[in-house]
Amino acid sequence: MARHARLRLLSCKALLAIIMTKFYLGIDTGATKSHALIADENGRILGFGQSGPGNWEGVGWEGTRQVLTEIISQACQQTGIQPSQLSGAGFGLAGYDWPEDRAPHEQIIRDIICDTPFTLVNDVFIGLPAGSDAGWGVVVGAGTSCNCYGRNPQGKIGRVMGSSYWGDEMAGSGELVHRAIQMVARAWAQRGQKTKLADAFIAEVGAKDTEDLLAGLMRKRYDLNASYAPLVFAVANNGDPVAQDIVQWAGFGLGDVANGVIRQLDIAESTFDVVLGGSFFKGSPLLISSMERMIHTIAPYAQLVRLDAPPVIGAVLLGMEHDNLDKANLRQALIQQNKQLV
Repeated sequence: MARHARLRLLSCKALLAIIMTKFYLGIDTGATKSHALIADENGRILGFGQSGPGNWEGVGWEGTRQVLTEIISQACQQTGIQPSQLSGAGFGLAGYDWPEDRAPHEQIIRDIICDTPFTLVNDVFIGLPAGSDAGWGVVVGAGTSCNCYGRNPQGKIGRVMGSSYWGDEMAGSGELVHRAIQMVARAWAQRGQKTKLADAFIAEVGAKDTEDLLAGLMRKRYDLNASYAPLVFAVANNGDPVAQDIVQWAGFGLGDVANGVIRQLDIAESTFDVVLGGSFFKGSPLLISSMERMIHTIAPYAQLVRLDAPPVIGAVLLGMEHDNLDKANLRQALIQQNKQLV
């Protein structure tokens, strides 16, 4: 009997610990994968969920609902709680781009986590709290294309369209390769300087010569898409001046995008982080140095930092903002535990 009493006591203590603990949810959905993370007020990671793409533009609203339900359920089951026990949540959702997108996203979120207070932002934004202890500044995401968001100390949000050519916002891998093809075409037509990019592209797709390459691109026999950006970076890193100019063009473009957000937030005279997130920034130091020069034309105290943490951590920190927790210390704790988790 005494043994059973002790077990009941332990069970009661475990239940009491769950009741008294505060839990925070972070969500990061994208075009290829989605993550959920639950941590407590001490920055301990307690639950994790993952699934495929969650952007409604690709999977539809019902697909978004299914993915969010799945990953939140996974994380809650690992934590041993129900979604209604969450104290705060942050959602960084790809496809949440305009005010008209809020209502359908909010309906899905409310159906899953009920009355839990939450913050809803575009998935690029969560790179800012994930990458900077201050939790404010600017974040530039660059992969296939690019996007930029920011927040000032007063909480004002700044952004660009995130729409590439529609908004004249450059550049990510897709725009870099497109620019490189243009320079090859200019050289072929004797409108520009010769470049080793032509030989690199010819060898990559198996074209006979530059004319066949260009004709094949127009007739869709050949395809040079965003995945060929490393080739452009390689030619630039080997000293080709045209390729180097293209990389600098991309860096200046990304700096220009960031400068627009900096002006919106009125933080040009402040010291703040510009968080760089995405695979594109791995391409060349020239890209980052060009971007930095452009940003420093208006914001001399801005510091460019590479995102060194999974963005979903930034989403968790947004959830914690609802209880005004010490996000700087919690960010470091989450980063260290995430390394052990994955």
